[in-house]
Amino acid sequence: MGGTEDIVRVSRALSVAARVRIVGQLRGGALCVGALSARLGISQSALSQHLRVLREAGLVAPERRGYYRHYSLREKALEGYLESIRAGLSDSKTRKTWKGGERTCAAERANARSRRS
Repeated sequence: MGGTEDIVRVSRALSVAARVRIVGQLRGGALCVGALSARLGISQSALSQHLRVLREAGLVAPERRGYYRHYSLREKALEGYLESIRAGLSDSKTRKTWKGGERTCAAERANARSRRS
């Protein structure tokens, strides 16, 4: 997991409640589409679309087992995503500071200027 683009890509993939529930189910181990569909009460076609998004984000990996395709969570990818968020939020480059180290918004600065006038 790398930069800001990766964080955004995975965040978008996890912005849908059904996908978060899928990830939660896969934390217990690989499951086939039929089992996931039954557990989550989602049609197999809708589930396949959600799994495609999660796969493209690098969070799940398919494995063919005979006729069935089982999906597993890529734990390291999920951990990398979480670490990237932690690092990104604490990175000094992502935090903007104003002169003198003040962190104020434009409205506060405008309000302070109008009081001085």
